Amino acid sequence: MAQTESEQLRNRRWVVLFVMVAVCLGVGAIGGAVTTSAVQTWYPQLHKPGWTPPNWIFGPVWTALYILMAVAAWLVWLRGPTAEVTRGLILFAVQLGLNLLWSILFFGLRSPGAAFADVLVLCCGVWLTLVLFWQVRRVAGVLLVPYALWASYAGALNGAIWWLNR
Repeated sequence: MAQTESEQLRNRRWVVLFVMVAVCLGVGAIGGAVTTSAVQTWYPQLHKPGWTPPNWIFGPVWTALYILMAVAAWLVWLRGPTAEVTRGLILFAVQLGLNLLWSILFFGLRSPGAAFADVLVLCCGVWLTLVLFWQVRRVAGVLLVPYALWASYAGALNGAIWWLNR
């Protein structure tokens, strides 16, 4: 039996959610692949502040955050093609790219200074994305709050590591 138009739309919505989750987790997986060897070799040699979390916490936290980010983007996308939605999703994609770039700079190139510059721009992008998402759909903005807070914490940690190892 042929699907009705509403069934097709409902199925399309779930496909888009799946793709958004896959993209966000994919960015995390690429970042993780860049990170793995440096975490075992280079990173332990760095001077770090006392408020540095244990290494094992980063994987679960980032996984949860990437899923929240994807759901937030999906909720915004569901609002339909408006200028506000387009702006929010473009900025979301930009900050996601900056998120990946951070792993490449910090762990891949072993450059805490360049990574710190990136994370400053990234944090601005994340907070601005949160505001734009909030304006389109409040729950989407709320879903980005943990990410914005964690990215800000990670930025402060990155800055401290850069400072301690300059």
